[in-house]
Amino acid sequence: MKTRKNVSLKVALMMFVLLFSFMTSTAQTKKNDMLFSVVEVMPQYPGGQIAMMKYIMENMKYPEQAMKKGIQGRVAVSFIVEKDGSISNVRPIHSVHTLLDKEAVRVVKSMPKWSPGKQNGKPVRVQLIVPIMFKLN
Repeated sequence: MKTRKNVSLKVALMMFVLLFSFMTSTAQTKKNDMLFSVVEVMPQYPGGQIAMMKYIMENMKYPEQAMKKGIQGRVAVSFIVEKDGSISNVRPIHSVHTLLDKEAVRVVKSMPKWSPGKQNGKPVRVQLIVPIMFKLN
């Protein structure tokens, strides 16, 4: 049986290579609620990218049924870092299997608050995508 540490290490390495992709900017109905994908100061996970990879490694649990069935692959999870640094609208945008999708979404939803993105010195909503790799040895 694969150990959580080996699986987590593979996730960390893949995260380093695939860390962030950004979606195109979209405007919401209110001007104050504009949603950006690229801003002057991008949102920052507390402690930076390495800390985020470590968080995902330590908190991700490879679904037992997915391991038994040999399911693996990359789940891309989209989410919004709100003006207050909270995470919202977490959803898989590149699915491998519902078992892996659910775990990837759970881990992203459980992240602590980020430092929000800023445009013209003001906090703004920023949409990000994090690819999470599930790989069996």
